[in-house]
Amino acid sequence: MSVESTPPAPVLIVGAGPTGLALALSLARRQVAFRIVDAARGPGEQSRAMVVQARTLEFYRQFGLAGQVVDAGVKVHAAHLREARPDGGSEQVLRVDFADMGKGQSPYPFLLAYPQDDHERWLVGQLQGMGVTVEWNTRLQGFSQDDEGVHARLVHGDVGSEALQVGYLCGCDGVHSVVREALGLDFAGGTYKQLYYVADVTIEGGFQRDLFFNLGRNTLALMLPVRSRGVQRLIGLVPPSLASAEDAETTPIDFEDIRAQVEALVGVKVDQLNWFSTYRVHHRVAGHFRRGRAFVLGDAGHVHSPAGAQGMNTGIGDAINLGWKLAQVLDGRADARLLDSYESERIAFARQLVASTDAAFKRVVAGGGAGALVRRVLLPLALKLGTRWERGREVLFRTLSQIGIHYGDSLLSQGRAGRVSGGDRLPWVAGGGTSAEDNFGPLASLEWQVHVYGRADTELAAGCAALRLPLHVFAWNEAADRAGLARDAVYLIRPDGHVALAAEGENLPGQLSGYARARGLRFAG
Repeated sequence: MSVESTPPAPVLIVGAGPTGLALALSLARRQVAFRIVDAARGPGEQSRAMVVQARTLEFYRQFGLAGQVVDAGVKVHAAHLREARPDGGSEQVLRVDFADMGKGQSPYPFLLAYPQDDHERWLVGQLQGMGVTVEWNTRLQGFSQDDEGVHARLVHGDVGSEALQVGYLCGCDGVHSVVREALGLDFAGGTYKQLYYVADVTIEGGFQRDLFFNLGRNTLALMLPVRSRGVQRLIGLVPPSLASAEDAETTPIDFEDIRAQVEALVGVKVDQLNWFSTYRVHHRVAGHFRRGRAFVLGDAGHVHSPAGAQGMNTGIGDAINLGWKLAQVLDGRADARLLDSYESERIAFARQLVASTDAAFKRVVAGGGAGALVRRVLLPLALKLGTRWERGREVLFRTLSQIGIHYGDSLLSQGRAGRVSGGDRLPWVAGGGTSAEDNFGPLASLEWQVHVYGRADTELAAGCAALRLPLHVFAWNEAADRAGLARDAVYLIRPDGHVALAAEGENLPGQLSGYARARGLRFAG
C-alpha cells in the first residue's frame, strides 16, 4: 500500500550514521530542504569509531558546536607503547605526549575520544533542535534518474511505500550501500584475513585517559578511553591459536576465551565487560563517488583499516565537502559543474588514505619474523625519532588530524602566495585579527570570503564589495608568517575553510572576478 508523500525536498539523504547526519546538519544550517531516512529503528547502540580529529572539530566550530563535542569527549593526554615480556606480562618502552601536540596548528591541538553512538545521538539531537526529524525504519527500495531529477521509492517499515522525486540523492548508507550497488559502481579492494576483537570494559584501578599500544610477538592490543563515565575500549588481534581465517566464522569467540592473554599484554584487570564483538577489516574504494544526480559518501564510497582513526572523520569530511556545494547550486549561486569537484577532491584523498593505511596496517599485523621486527623494533624506533623533534610532531599531527588535506588538483584551486596554495586548508592563526579573535572566526558565516594578512588597499575593498565578498583584514604578525601566509596577499576562502585562490601582485580585484567568472560562481545571492 502507498503512504501519503511528504512535501518534496531537493535532497534525499539515505543513511543516518555520522556521515549522513553531518550532511543533514550542513544542509540544515544553510536552510536547504531535505529528507533523511535510515532502515534502522534508531541511532546506533554500538560504537566502532571512537576518535574525533581536529579537522572535524574545526568543521563543527563553523556551526558553533565544537565546544559541545569537546566537553562530551575525553582528551587523550599521551600514548604509551608497551612490549610483551617473556614471562607473559608487558612493560612500557615509550611514552608520547599527545597533549597539545598540534599547538599552533589548530584550535583543537589534541586527540579527542568520543564514541560513535554518542556522536550519532548528539547529531540527531542537533537536528531535532532545528526541526529536522530522521525517518527511521525507512529504506530505499530503488531509484532512477533523468534530467528532471531522481525518482525514488521508499518503504516505511510495514506501513507501505512512497514514490518521490528529488533533485539529488546522497548515499550515506554504509559498506553495503544500496545506492552504490544501484549505480553499478565497483568497490575494489579486499578483506584482511586477521580476526579482531573489540570490547568496551571498565578496569580495576580506575579510568585511564591515555592511549596504550601493546605489542607482542604475534599479537597487538590497544586500550583507549571511550566515555567520560569511565569506559575503556580494547581492540586487538584474536590470537592465532583461537581463530584462523577459515574457521573464525563458525567458531564463536567470547571475551573469556582471550581474557587472560589480553589482560597480561595490556597490563590491566577487567572489572566489567559491557560489550564484545569480533570483526574483520576491509579496504575498498568505489570506482566513482558520483553518477549523475546521485552521490556516495562515507563507508558507501571507501572503507579502510582503523590505522590512524580516519574512517568516521573522512566520511564527515565528505559530507562537509558536498553539503556546501549542493547548497550553492540549489540556491542558484553556482553552476551545476561545481558538483564535479566533489568526486575529484574526495576520491583522490580516499585512494591515498586507503593506500597509506593499508601499507601501514599490513606491516604492523604481519606474521612471522618480519611482523615481529616491525612491531618490536621499527615501530618504536619510528615513533621515538618522529616525536622527539617539533617538526616530526607537526607532521604526525597534520597527518592524523586531517588538517593537511590538500585539493591542489581541484577545478576550484588556483594560485600560490607564500607557502599557501589553492586547495590547502586555511592555516590557523591565533589572534591579531580586526574582526575575530582568530582567523577561523569569520568561517562561521559558512560563506565565501577574502582574507588579507597585513593591509588591504581601497581598490581591493571596492572590488570585494562589488563582488559581494566579505573582506577580513588581519594584522600581519609572526604567527601569520610562521603559518606560511604572504603579507598583503589575497586569499579567497571557500565555505568549508579551504583556500580557493591565493594571489599576489597587480589587479587583485580582477583576479577575484576572473576566478569567479571562469567557474560560474556568484558569491552572494
